[in-house]
Amino acid sequence: MDNLNFNIEKYLHGNTKSAKDYLLLVRNNLLKVIIISIFVASLVAVYAYLQVDIYTSRSTVKITEPNQNVLATGSGQRPDIDRFIANEIQIIQNYNTRKNIAQALIDSFTISNNKDLLHLISAGEDQNSSSHKSLEHITGILGGVVSAEQVTGVDVINITAQSTSAFEAALIANVAALEYQKVNLAISRDKLTKVREFLEKQSEEKLAELKMAEDSLTKFQERDGIIAIDVQSAGMLTELSNLDAQKQTTKMELMTSNEVLKQYKFFLNKQDPKLVDFLENETSQAYISVLQQQLAELQVERDLILSVKTPNVDVSNKVKDYDQRIEDLKNKLNSAISSIKAEGFSGNPEQVRELARRTIDEEIRNSTLSVRLEQLEAATANYEQQLKRLPKTSTTLSQYQRERESIQQLYLLINDRYQEAMINELSQSGNVVIIDTARVPGAPSKPNRRLMIIFGIFLGVAVSFGFIIIKDFFDNTVKTPEDIEKNDISFLSWVPHCKLNGKTSEYEKELLTLYEQNAPVSESFRAIRARIQHSRGENELPKVILVTSAAEHEGKTFIAFNLAGSFAQSNKRTLIVDCDFRRPRIHAIMGTDKKPGLVDYLAKKVKLEDIVRSIRPNTLSYIASGTIPPNPAEILESQAMKNFLLEIRDFFDVIILDSAPIVAVIDAEILAKQADGTVLVVESEKTENRLMKDAVDLITNNKVPFLGTVLNNFKYKSGYGYYYKYYYHYNNSPDKKGIKRFKINS
Repeated sequence: MDNLNFNIEKYLHGNTKSAKDYLLLVRNNLLKVIIISIFVASLVAVYAYLQVDIYTSRSTVKITEPNQNVLATGSGQRPDIDRFIANEIQIIQNYNTRKNIAQALIDSFTISNNKDLLHLISAGEDQNSSSHKSLEHITGILGGVVSAEQVTGVDVINITAQSTSAFEAALIANVAALEYQKVNLAISRDKLTKVREFLEKQSEEKLAELKMAEDSLTKFQERDGIIAIDVQSAGMLTELSNLDAQKQTTKMELMTSNEVLKQYKFFLNKQDPKLVDFLENETSQAYISVLQQQLAELQVERDLILSVKTPNVDVSNKVKDYDQRIEDLKNKLNSAISSIKAEGFSGNPEQVRELARRTIDEEIRNSTLSVRLEQLEAATANYEQQLKRLPKTSTTLSQYQRERESIQQLYLLINDRYQEAMINELSQSGNVVIIDTARVPGAPSKPNRRLMIIFGIFLGVAVSFGFIIIKDFFDNTVKTPEDIEKNDISFLSWVPHCKLNGKTSEYEKELLTLYEQNAPVSESFRAIRARIQHSRGENELPKVILVTSAAEHEGKTFIAFNLAGSFAQSNKRTLIVDCDFRRPRIHAIMGTDKKPGLVDYLAKKVKLEDIVRSIRPNTLSYIASGTIPPNPAEILESQAMKNFLLEIRDFFDVIILDSAPIVAVIDAEILAKQADGTVLVVESEKTENRLMKDAVDLITNNKVPFLGTVLNNFKYKSGYGYYYKYYYHYNNSPDKKGIKRFKINS
């Protein structure tokens, strides 16, 4: 992340990228720029050519303020009506509305004489021309072809439809306007409709229960021959039936209140969600809850006194006392509610304030009904206990009669409420008026093919430039020697990207310093050899040199092999040892078996002379890895390995150790402590700067001699100018004929 931030800072301030640098970047990637530009422009041109003509048609509707229904949104003020219209636009575009539109289009398709003009609805050419797509399929298509947008400054919405058929575009726009008008009417009646449906369902259920109760009473009377009960039981039964009727009525009113309260909160939440939370918190205050509880209890007690009529007992004074206490509690409750309204509604429109007032009133009524229901259930239970003391036959008959009378009274009440709700629902009107119908367009609205092609040309150039700049920006690899030196890392030399004769063998490709002595790569290794020789003075040549890399496939074995060959060219008795016990390669390059090798010698299975193999007599030899061990690190750190290095020093002038990558495993760190110097190999345009730094830190932190870094596979032609000029004569030498490019990996 630090490196990324650093690069961003440099890019922002232009410290590392000048206009010349960008021109060089474009020059080095000119072919990519041309290919990407042509490719993108061609794609856009083909896309523009393949696009079919699209026709657009629109219908217009006007939204009137819903002043007639307190549950609808809008308040007469500009900000609120805008929000209301935004909600209406969402309704037009939602799935359910689109499904209604799709069904209406299918109905139109069925009776239409122009089915060939209804492309979006028709099932397609591979099917019967009179068939249409499924309802779900058309609903999904409409999501992309029908849109709605408010006309700025007025309460008007344009409903737009698009199609490959001009006739179909006009049809869809008109059907969408009509179906939205129906949906709006249904929403306007939503609260009343739900109450009506609820009461209708309850009415049907109670009618069925009443028939069952009458059948049960008739069967009992026929079976036991009992037609009536005594006067005491009849009076008690009448009182219990009244209580049952009151209880069921209260239940019904409570359920209706829940539905109404739910609707109030829903529409209030659409207007102001915070106000809903405020009302719930305020109306649930302990003081208000206590007043509501006391008020409900007094009302229930008063109703019970009035319902239970005892001869020669005057309860009028007691009822007056209850009325006075109830009035006092109502005044206190209204005072508390008034303070809430003054605090919470002052900044809201009148329509919202009215809805909030109704919500509060319904909350209080709901709470009162809940308490009343509890009291009635308790009184009913008391009378039921008394009925149990009557003779069994009288008790059973009284239960049947009580059930029938209770259900009958409740059914009549619900039926009256249902008729009232149905009338209220039908009298509610919507607030959408269609003011302009869609017409068949005379010309397609898109695509603009000429503009698309021009855009494609500019897009292609922009994409190509963006690609190479982003690629360069996020490319954190080492590219040139400057990338190494600017990190204060010791640098030996660079090895250029190689070109060799196509008939060169694999062995000769790896050991270029012996077989391509005039090639630029051989000159690079002579430079590396000279700088290693002078790293400690004339007479202090590092004898044991470790060659490692930051990661795999960066050319460490290639560098180790050719460095050994360069020392051999200077008549140094040179030995290269394959210490990469995990993925050895030297034996494969030489075309021999890896056994016997170093591991076999360290295990005392063979003698030293059995593992030293000659490449050039008296100057260059190698030792293969031997049997691959399960514990390479332990073997390299063993005393046997240390003794081997001490022993082999007496036979050779230079010993090159080819090890595993230093960041990946611990092997190279162990060998670095036993060597006289370490050379780190990094590959141009592959090794990341962070990985190179980590590798150098692993070497220097162990306080072992670090000879420097070799930049492998450097394409100097794409680097700074002077590298290219310096090696220009190599690229124009007579040996260039009959050669091919290859990449060297470890």
